[in-house]
Amino acid sequence: MRVCIHRGAHEIGGSCVELRAAGKSILLDLGMPLDAESGDTVLLPPVPGLTEADDNLLGIVLSHPHQDHWGLVPRAKPGVPLYIGEAAHRILGEGAFFGAGEFDREATGYLVDRQPFDIGPFRITPYLVDHSAFDAYALLVEADGKRFFYTGDFRGHGRKGSLFERLTREPPVSVDVLLTEGTVIAPAGEHRAIGATENEVEQQLVGIFGDAPGPILVAMSAQNIDRLVSVYRACKRTNRILVVDLYAATIAAATGRSSIPQPGLPNYRVWVPFWQRLQVKNAEEFDRVNWLGCARIYPERLKDIASKAVFLFRASMAKELEEADCLADARIVWSLWSGYLRPPHDGAIRPFLERHNLEPIHCHSSGHAGIDDIKRLVAAIRPGRVVPMHTFGPGRFDEVLDGVAAVELHDDGEWWEV
Repeated sequence: MRVCIHRGAHEIGGSCVELRAAGKSILLDLGMPLDAESGDTVLLPPVPGLTEADDNLLGIVLSHPHQDHWGLVPRAKPGVPLYIGEAAHRILGEGAFFGAGEFDREATGYLVDRQPFDIGPFRITPYLVDHSAFDAYALLVEADGKRFFYTGDFRGHGRKGSLFERLTREPPVSVDVLLTEGTVIAPAGEHRAIGATENEVEQQLVGIFGDAPGPILVAMSAQNIDRLVSVYRACKRTNRILVVDLYAATIAAATGRSSIPQPGLPNYRVWVPFWQRLQVKNAEEFDRVNWLGCARIYPERLKDIASKAVFLFRASMAKELEEADCLADARIVWSLWSGYLRPPHDGAIRPFLERHNLEPIHCHSSGHAGIDDIKRLVAAIRPGRVVPMHTFGPGRFDEVLDGVAAVELHDDGEWWEV
């Protein structure tokens, strides 16, 4: 079995790995680079079959529904087989309706935790992992008598940390190569902190919500389901009302989990901003709002509950919340990467913060494994060798692993043997 990291050997984002065996190929992820601007013509990797007919490309296997792992799939030719988690597939489809990426691909097959399936000469076993994206998997690939384990993105400190503990207790055995993410490993001596655990985030939110005199705005990704649960649990513990928009409510429902905050639960309301109402009307998909039932709250009623409200917030909502006059004594919690508050990323949010004299309260947890958990996973799997990717600091893995396993570095576009 041969491997090529087409993108991701020296960067975070744009992940794409090709495996070849018996003249056939599969791709693990096909992501958009994080530094790509909207409308950029990002070249697909030079994989035969992505843009032209070639039966040797057997499919794309997506580890999870973050755009830096799937974002180039829509640019591949129609008909390339696609394998993905079922909930992840629903999330991407629903997100596309609201403009959260173009995604209209049918799935050839769904990933199921620890249930192997075959694609040509490749046997693939998905391992459900803890990550900030819902329905995320690591992937064991077997072919030509070799065993290759791709972590995708993972962590051990989220709400699904038990999945990481299980992976370290019951790891795949006899792994020849472990291809692991190293997001937190920086190139120049400093490592990116993972911040609090998800449980600690919840506790911090309880403290923030409990003594606030007015509404709380929580700036976060609607697709970070762990964070949504943390915010909702904090609302219940402080007798506040979580108010989400239709997009966030739809993504939560797409998980297929009744335990995820959704209409019908207490302390939960959904408002539909104007552009989302227009989207529903133009598409004539009125069931998208009809299912909300009594959980729906109209813009003119937001002021009535503002003092007890916690709004899931994005900069695009600022104008309507101002028009609803529901921001008196507001505070804002920044539950995202802090870099989005600095130039050039802060152009959309900065004027709003200044108009309302808001100082963001940072409360966040990384979606990626810290150094200790990377070392724990490597020690549990005991691979023949470790190859890093999804990192700006691959050259520091020898130092970080400190003899736990042999490290082998490869560049983008380089073919090598498992």
